[in-house]
Amino acid sequence: MALSTQLHVVTGKGGTGKTTVAAALAMALAGEGKKVLLCEVEGRQGIAQLFDVPPLPYEERKIAVGLGGGSVYALAIDPESALLEYLAMYYRLGRAGKALDRFGIIDFATTIAPGVRDVLLTGKVYEAARRREGRDFTYDAVVMDAPPTGRITRFLNVNSEVAGLAKVGPIRRQADSIMEMMRSKDTRVHVVSVLEEMPVQETIDGIAELRSERLPVGHVILNLVRPPMVSASTKVALLTRSVTVDAIGDSLESVGLDPKAAYDLMAGGVASLKRQDLQESQRELLVDCGQPLIELPSLPDGIDLGALFELAETLQSAGIA
Repeated sequence: MALSTQLHVVTGKGGTGKTTVAAALAMALAGEGKKVLLCEVEGRQGIAQLFDVPPLPYEERKIAVGLGGGSVYALAIDPESALLEYLAMYYRLGRAGKALDRFGIIDFATTIAPGVRDVLLTGKVYEAARRREGRDFTYDAVVMDAPPTGRITRFLNVNSEVAGLAKVGPIRRQADSIMEMMRSKDTRVHVVSVLEEMPVQETIDGIAELRSERLPVGHVILNLVRPPMVSASTKVALLTRSVTVDAIGDSLESVGLDPKAAYDLMAGGVASLKRQDLQESQRELLVDCGQPLIELPSLPDGIDLGALFELAETLQSAGIA
């Protein structure tokens, strides 16, 4: 299924910054004259917090100007609103659907049937991505801040989730259409990680699961990467022990600093080397996965709109946008 709209699904272990990366990717994709939809499906209102806007309703709303001057819209998708829209669209229930909501039936349905819940969430993304020219809010790209890697394959593989619930009918047809979109050449699932053992292992496992279900893996995005704090020459000196605490203390004293800080400085240098070695070993494991890597720096002043632009520039220059 060829889409006129690119779909970028962004996943990653909790704490790796996947929402930040998804937002930066949307900014990078919003070139001149383009419109990008950034959506979330976990009910955390993470996008609103990043862009410092009020909590997002179930409505597509412009929240920023992108890197190239285009428009970034945002949408918080919740299963209850998606089901009401679905009932109105396919069964024309209208007010009757809202009455069901008052009786709690919608919450009941989406709780006992998590597969249906995922169809509703991904179905809204499908609807936005398949729009054609002539419609309002036709997008050049859709970016989804998706669930973590631990459940991303199950979330995207809606066919298997509804197999035991719906063999035929509108839900089944929608699940089939969604799977066609998820496996389209216009879709990519990007995995965000940090260079630590647990996130890297979850990334490797997540990529293997996505491939096993023929879901198109895109880039591995290494977030919060810290630059080496120890120069190459200092590294050699520390490893060969050609520099001593006494020598460091003498140097500190010669410039009027407390020589007692020498031990802490040397211990900090050794600890920094260990962190660098750990990062390198984890990076090598991800290189072996065979997916293109992009590295995003750890920004010392935190994440604001300016930081999102900086990350977006890195993503764009790396060729993901």
